[in-house]
Amino acid sequence: MIARLWRGWAPASTADTYERHATGAVFPSLGRLTGHRGAWLLRRETGDRTEFIAMTLWDSLGSIKAFAGDDISTAIVEPEGRAALSSFDDFATHYEIVLRTGVIPGAARNL
Repeated sequence: MIARLWRGWAPASTADTYERHATGAVFPSLGRLTGHRGAWLLRRETGDRTEFIAMTLWDSLGSIKAFAGDDISTAIVEPEGRAALSSFDDFATHYEIVLRTGVIPGAARNL
């Protein structure tokens, strides 16, 4: 399994908007793609900004390529997300998951 990580930042005034977009539109649409195995959205307040880390889980680099295109390191950020964010990484990083332990009730149901 492969984890794809990406970061973005929103001003306090639009952080909730971005969270709703990611959890209400982006992640559900990813869930319909072959090879997608779940997603986590991490949120951290940093002064006057909010940092988000999106971690999506995939069966393989090939399934990510089907989603992201030939250059899988390119970030995919929809216009609605761009409108709510003040800045974001234009790249995503990928990690092979080599170990998973424990179960977080309700959170790990899609792994």
